[in-house]
Amino acid sequence: MPKESYNVIGVMSGTSLDGIDVAHVGFEVTDGKWAFEIRESETIPYSPAWVETLKTAVTFGDSELEKLNSDYTLLLGNAIRAFIDRHAIQNLDAVCSHGHTILHQPNHGITLQIGNLPEIAQIVGHNVICDFRVDDVKLGGQGAPLVPIGDRLLFPDYDYCLNLGGFSNVSFENNGVRVAFDISPVNTVLNFYANRLGFDFDDKGNLAKSGAIDYELLHELNNLDFYARSFPKSLGFEFVKTTVLPLIERFEISDTDKMRSFTEHIAVQTASALPKKNGKMLITGGGAYNEFLISRIQEQLSQIVVDIPGTKILEFKEALIFGLLGVLRSKGERNVLSSVTGAAHDHSSGKIHTN
Repeated sequence: MPKESYNVIGVMSGTSLDGIDVAHVGFEVTDGKWAFEIRESETIPYSPAWVETLKTAVTFGDSELEKLNSDYTLLLGNAIRAFIDRHAIQNLDAVCSHGHTILHQPNHGITLQIGNLPEIAQIVGHNVICDFRVDDVKLGGQGAPLVPIGDRLLFPDYDYCLNLGGFSNVSFENNGVRVAFDISPVNTVLNFYANRLGFDFDDKGNLAKSGAIDYELLHELNNLDFYARSFPKSLGFEFVKTTVLPLIERFEISDTDKMRSFTEHIAVQTASALPKKNGKMLITGGGAYNEFLISRIQEQLSQIVVDIPGTKILEFKEALIFGLLGVLRSKGERNVLSSVTGAAHDHSSGKIHTN
């Protein structure tokens, strides 16, 4: 088989709201084996006003959401266009963008990622492949997680791929079938309390480390119904807003004690999610910088070798993989695995907006 090469931009905006992750990626496929190079990459921060809007958009009505989608498509398109211009990127095959999740209620047939309107192709000046979740939900799937096919194709040497972002998710092979699911909230909760204490985030986990575990709170968190469900399963910010934060707020303890208790909860649920407690695990996402959280996970999983990669993969793995999803969609090849989403069958998902 001839070697195939692709030159794309992958774009991701996560629930932690730290900004828009943009990665210029080169892919090569030789005899079915994938290789990649992240060339340029940036996280383009949101303004405080946009952070507040995206946090509260879950409460918007239809007309407000329609305007938000239009405004965000313009914001996102201009950010990508500026990235392309800054780095003088040429000969792009496509821009492959996730958009930003506002509503995710797959059990009601609803998922909304803003920033995927057709006009984004004109704003960016290139073909855009986007909106990867909607088709899966129509096929009865959870619309998430989408990253596992990238874990399988790009990181085959790891037994587990764990991402610690706004939420945590894990991906692994189980008897030749890729399995993946969301584990628990992570930075959506930890950042909430760090913000309340006057910090953007909990640097290295030092705030949480200074607190004490409230074991009654830890017990109640660990006994939430979500954790007893079998996969496939996924989480959205609604779970944090309606279930997790109200539960934590019932406890009259310091915010650092709440963070300490929740950090322990993340570690316990991470360990509980893995069927075998040995092997090699790749950890990526912003939570990988939380040294205290990593130490608690490592304590729970002492037989697992943890690998935290260099900055480009750590911070831009999801943008990288959305680049891959776009390439697979352009080739008409499956880019969503029904084994992880619960859809009726594997499929090639995403809209293609031409410039």
